[in-house]
Amino acid sequence: MTKRLLPLILTVSVLALTGCFGNDEQWHGKDISGLMPELEFELVGAGGQTVTPEDSAGDIRLLYFGFTSCPDVCPTTLTDLRKAVNQLPADYRDDITTLFVSVDPQRDTPERLGSYASFFGDHVVGLTAAEPELRELTKRYRTTFGYDEPDADGNYNVSHSSAVYVFDRSGNARLLLRPGLTTQQVSEDLAQLLSEA
Repeated sequence: MTKRLLPLILTVSVLALTGCFGNDEQWHGKDISGLMPELEFELVGAGGQTVTPEDSAGDIRLLYFGFTSCPDVCPTTLTDLRKAVNQLPADYRDDITTLFVSVDPQRDTPERLGSYASFFGDHVVGLTAAEPELRELTKRYRTTFGYDEPDADGNYNVSHSSAVYVFDRSGNARLLLRPGLTTQQVSEDLAQLLSEA
């Protein structure tokens, strides 16, 4: 057993012994194993480059759809994810990548996305694409998004799901994290996924 793996195994063991996972349910998030397709996309990154799942292969990936002008849900979700990751043993924080996919490509340029994503941590990647590609991607994961009518100043809101999709190191869909979970619960689920390796 490697020294690097020991802290994570101990963390998961302690959580299990204290009953954090419960007797009947293994996860706090919704188990979507076998219900959703594997992680697959071709999007535009902050530098204008093409980004695919291979760029973060071997990591646990957290996929979240939002937009940078989001007044509350997006920044709250990304902050909570950062807190959950920071509760993990230090050696494992680098093994999780958050993929923040903007469904507002008209306003969210790659540069703007890069600046926004970096505010929430080094392992948060801002991505987007043209609207038709975004429609296909959200359809793949059984969600959607929409645009409100612009106000007099041209500002508009974007409706989108607040759920986070969690993919394991092999890119398989494993969990759906819905609002209402605590950062501790999310951290416990991530620790358990990391311990599978």
